[in-house]
Amino acid sequence: MSKTFKALSVLLSYPSDDLKAAAGEIEAIFAQEKILSEKAISEIKPLLNDMAEKDVYDLQEIFVLLFDRSRTLSLNLFEHVHGESRDRGPAMVDLLETYRAGGLDLDSSELPDHLPILLEFLSTRPIEEAREMLGEAGHILVALTERLRRRNSNYAPVLAALAEFAEAEVSGELVNELLSVADDDPEDLKALDDVWEEAEVTFGPDPNAGCPVSRDMLANMDPATPNTQPGFAPVTKH
Repeated sequence: MSKTFKALSVLLSYPSDDLKAAAGEIEAIFAQEKILSEKAISEIKPLLNDMAEKDVYDLQEIFVLLFDRSRTLSLNLFEHVHGESRDRGPAMVDLLETYRAGGLDLDSSELPDHLPILLEFLSTRPIEEAREMLGEAGHILVALTERLRRRNSNYAPVLAALAEFAEAEVSGELVNELLSVADDDPEDLKALDDVWEEAEVTFGPDPNAGCPVSRDMLANMDPATPNTQPGFAPVTKH
């Protein structure tokens, strides 16, 4: 069980004053647990510096332009492999059952494949299980890293660190297939609205901006207690 994945989940959440205040704590967790490589931690520091120093509204605007206004950068992982196909529903159900088998019920407006939600769950699991689950999405993590690098985003090292931890191949047919899709233009709001309106029929994203970090999320970074997991509730046994 690891605080590192909880910290990564927080870092990939919608920026808030609470997240800004937690930047130093997040860096300390990475350094203490050493689950990420020294190189990965070093490369994440510019984002942590941004979180600590930039105006929260500027941080929110950056986040929305990247992750809410760009389908090709969606943090909903199944978006990249299933899109609106019929396979997406069963994949969601399977993931929810995985969470339940781990003792947690999803209690969030976010979809179960939302990367920060998955990382919250992985913070309660053994390291090798976390590596295996992230490895299944390794090609997505690599593609997201490359798309973020193209935009010179300081979020790129976070995705790169996850891909490295998952021992994901940095190239290959699956990665190339994902990268063959043209990057979205976050300024083309009409095209974005058309895409998400279509997506809402099935498993579309929360129409609100990304879920902000709450004080509860940051107050207790202990991943061992299920009812401290933001986005989750303990499974109720009948």
